[in-house]
Amino acid sequence: MRQFQVPQFITIEDKVIGPFTIKQFLYLAGGMAIIGTTYHFFQMIIVIPVAILVGSLAGSLAFLKINEQPFPVILKHSLMYLMRPRLFLWQKEQPAKKPVAPAATAPETVVSAIPKLSRSRLNDLAWSLDIRERLRE
Repeated sequence: MRQFQVPQFITIEDKVIGPFTIKQFLYLAGGMAIIGTTYHFFQMIIVIPVAILVGSLAGSLAFLKINEQPFPVILKHSLMYLMRPRLFLWQKEQPAKKPVAPAATAPETVVSAIPKLSRSRLNDLAWSLDIRERLRE
C-alpha cells in the first residue's frame, strides 16, 4: 500500500515573493506607491506625516495580528461595527387575533349525573397506570 505525505501547515500562506506572502507584498507595495506619489507631487512638510500614517497602516495590514486574527479582518469588523446601527429596541407585539369561524355546532348533551367510580374500579385504574409507567422505563 502506498503512503502519501500529508501537508502539515495548511493554514499558513505560501511565501511567494521573498519572505512575504502575496497579500503582504501588495499591502507594502501599495503603501510605498502612495508614499512615492506624495513625495513626487507635494512638499516635504506634507510628505512626512503622510509617509508615517501610510507606512504604519501598510505595515500593520501586512504583519499585525491581534488575538490570532489578521489586522485586515479586525479593521473590517470595526468599520462594520461603526457603520451599522447599534440601538435595538424590543417591543412586545400583541398576537394578531384570528377570526373565529363559527364551527358546526353539535347538539349539546347535558349530563344529568356524573358517574361514580367504585373502589375496585379505582384499584384497576391505578394498577394499569403503574404497569404503563414501568413499561416506559
